[in-house]
Amino acid sequence: MEPVRLGLVGIGKIARDQHLPAIAGNERFALTATASRHGRVDGVTGYDNIAEMAAACPLDAVSLCTPPDGRYQQALAAIEAGLHVMLEKPPAVTLSHVEALIEAARAANVTLFATWHSREAAGVGPARAWLADKHIEAVRIDWKEDIRRWHPGQEWILGPGGFGVFDPGINALSIATSILPHELFVESATMDVPEGRASPLAASLQMRSGSAEVRAEFDFLQTGPQTWSIEVDTDHGTLRLTQGGSVIQRPGENERTEPDLEYARLYERFAHLVAERAIDVDLRPLRLVADAFLIADRRVVEPFAF
Repeated sequence: MEPVRLGLVGIGKIARDQHLPAIAGNERFALTATASRHGRVDGVTGYDNIAEMAAACPLDAVSLCTPPDGRYQQALAAIEAGLHVMLEKPPAVTLSHVEALIEAARAANVTLFATWHSREAAGVGPARAWLADKHIEAVRIDWKEDIRRWHPGQEWILGPGGFGVFDPGINALSIATSILPHELFVESATMDVPEGRASPLAASLQMRSGSAEVRAEFDFLQTGPQTWSIEVDTDHGTLRLTQGGSVIQRPGENERTEPDLEYARLYERFAHLVAERAIDVDLRPLRLVADAFLIADRRVVEPFAF
């Protein structure tokens, strides 16, 4: 079987750190071209934008690693060119955009894959299986990291459609919606938005899943050790996921850590979807963020500079 001829759109930190190694490690893909205003990959033909790339280079699929604002137009251009599409998280800035892309992909009979990479962390699958028959009593989510370390100089992330602290926070929500046996709903929220910015640096969410209260604390100003943890109290004890879901501790067991294969698993899944011309889009994490923005008490805090 010939490998999928892949175009990678957006050559920034996430593309270099995660996508390029995952593509190189999967023989079912051949990185054929890139599209980026600022970045290039040695030995691969580079274009300035996706339209130029799709018109000039024979491709089967594209993987979009650009910021969410503008991704709808890029994905739609690829779909209309008959290409299969893989989307970094979050898939777009609005639910309507993603729903429109689903309909466009169906009409064009191409794959659309909205990825949630944190769901592929080593502890997430085992956590979901262990919780399936447990009574959930309470859930605590703490997702706290340093914006200057992970997004240096990326002004867009605090602008309209940039998601702010929900850019990492949506990873926690993607895990929670995957492992909890009942649907998750936002009941109240607060967001701290720096003066002159559009998106929050910190947020607190009060949610519910079945009869369980779910609290989430997101912070983009955490220095020192970074915190990406979820604790689930059950009638059989407390399950803990740490390090973004890569480390799991079930009651009565020691911590277990497995290798980081998140993006390798995503590309393997994409290859299967392309072969079947199937669509895999779960809107629940994005819907929770949209709900939080709708009902949150927005508090203006001091200005922020990178």
